[in-house]
Amino acid sequence: MSYIEQPNALILVLSPANQDLANSDALKLAKEVDPEGERTIGVLTKIDLMDEGTNALELLNGTIYPLKLGYYGVKCRSQKNIMDRMSIAEAIENEKKFFTNHLIYGEFAANMGIPFLSKSMNTILIHHIKKSIPLLN
Repeated sequence: MSYIEQPNALILVLSPANQDLANSDALKLAKEVDPEGERTIGVLTKIDLMDEGTNALELLNGTIYPLKLGYYGVKCRSQKNIMDRMSIAEAIENEKKFFTNHLIYGEFAANMGIPFLSKSMNTILIHHIKKSIPLLN
């Protein structure tokens, strides 16, 4: 809590998409110190493990718990993938295929996955630094 209380801190909330976001301890903590969601970034993991017939679109669109910096969906390597020595490059390729070929997420595939999250976080961080330290502009 001491880290996220700082008004200049960005908050990264990781929550599994296959569990109820209302029960996310990370999101609860973030809402305590950032009730407007101005400096919180949501990352939804385990999108591939959601029950059949469900999806994370309402979460990703921010209609349930809005965050100004948005939500990002990712599909990480499983423990079995790690034990089988799947490389990170292979995992990223598998993630890309998952989102691209998914019936629901296919049209959003360009805005999903770890590479998009990484690029977006870099952009958010640069903007946040410039906002926090105006002399850098």
